[in-house]
Amino acid sequence: MGDQMARAEDFENKAEKKLSSWGMFGSKFEDAADLFDKSANSYKLSKSWDKAGSTYVKLANCHLKLESKHEAASAYVDAAHCYKKVNMNEAVSCLDNAVNIFCDIGRISMAARYLKEIAELCESEQNIEKALVYYEKSADFYESEEVTTSSNQCKQKVAQFSAQLEQYQKSIEIYEAIARQSLNNNLLKYGVKGHLLNAGICELCKGDVIAISNALERYQELDPTFSGTREYKLLADVAAAIDEEDVAKFTEAVKEFDSMTPLDSWKTTLFLRVKEKLKAKELEEDDLT
Repeated sequence: MGDQMARAEDFENKAEKKLSSWGMFGSKFEDAADLFDKSANSYKLSKSWDKAGSTYVKLANCHLKLESKHEAASAYVDAAHCYKKVNMNEAVSCLDNAVNIFCDIGRISMAARYLKEIAELCESEQNIEKALVYYEKSADFYESEEVTTSSNQCKQKVAQFSAQLEQYQKSIEIYEAIARQSLNNNLLKYGVKGHLLNAGICELCKGDVIAISNALERYQELDPTFSGTREYKLLADVAAAIDEEDVAKFTEAVKEFDSMTPLDSWKTTLFLRVKEKLKAKELEEDDLT
């Protein structure tokens, strides 16, 4: 480890000297880039992630001076992957730089990929507001490149986080659009009932019984097989419980579904919100009588 650290520092010092020396403009930066690359690799081998990250940034700057934009973007990505281990903010900043360069040179799919990676980093840090923004950008980029599967994966994340932030209408529109799109694809058809269930749960969270009934009708028109599914029954039973302001009926409907198809934490959280609203209404009714 010590040897690698010494090598890294030696390469870095030589690179800095190259940059401050006289010489042909191009070759100066080429030589420095080669030395920074060796330095960053040695820092990585010594597990000095912070130093490796900052050296890759210096490498990126050399590539930018040489107008080697693709190499500069790749160096920023390497920097980000080192910083990920020690400094999440720096990692995001470096990936952002890489995205901007990839956009500049028309590598939109690469930009989309790293926007998604930023979103995942933000998600791992529990920053869902920021994650949502980056997933949304990534979805748009993938869509413009007609990479539908990746675009839809990102859109589902946007819908998931929007619902967590109580932006239910946004979630509904995304889930319904993906359901419509999936109906025309034999491989994706099986997922339609799941997307409609998610959209329906978001409708339930809004608490408008008429809107819920309209949504269920809309889903049947969209997919005539939906009314025969357990997902449809769950939504219909919960809608009836809300209409009747019956907490026990609500609990039974959710419990019955969960016993056969365990609910994930996202659905559980949203159903708990619905239940709390229902309980509050029940208490209001009790106070009035």
